[in-house]
Amino acid sequence: MRSGFASSTTVNSDGSVAEIKRTLQRFGASSFVHGETEKGAMIEFQARERRIRFVLHLPDRENDQFTTTPTGRQRKNQNQVFLAWEQGCRAHWRALALIIKAKLVAVESGIRSFEEEFLADTILPGNRTVSGMLLPQVAAAYESGKVPKLTLLALPYEAKEEDHGQ
Repeated sequence: MRSGFASSTTVNSDGSVAEIKRTLQRFGASSFVHGETEKGAMIEFQARERRIRFVLHLPDRENDQFTTTPTGRQRKNQNQVFLAWEQGCRAHWRALALIIKAKLVAVESGIRSFEEEFLADTILPGNRTVSGMLLPQVAAAYESGKVPKLTLLALPYEAKEEDHGQ
């Protein structure tokens, strides 16, 4: 695998999943669920009366970064392709573990609220995340140049003093 965050990690994917679970439990989360396919994975948990879901898109095994050597030669040994791909998956899992830990530390430190930090990954009734509902609307707003009427929830927002001027 090419250089990047955790590109040479020796922690396997299961080790990262276990670390994520321990981290979440240490910060008071419950109902941990983990699912995985060759193309992606999901971690879901309950915390502070919210359900949170992280979807991890795993690298494509057929990507050139795994099927070719660092010098650009085609790998003929499928075991080498698998090992390179597995290393890429390990790096993705390490990055997710870091993201989750950083979010929880930011909440614990009072830098951000839990709701602010995990908003995009909060699961709404209907089993969709906030980001899953809002991102298409944000993309449409940029494309049209107009601020849309967001159709997420019709709940009032109470602006905090620190929100003014941002």
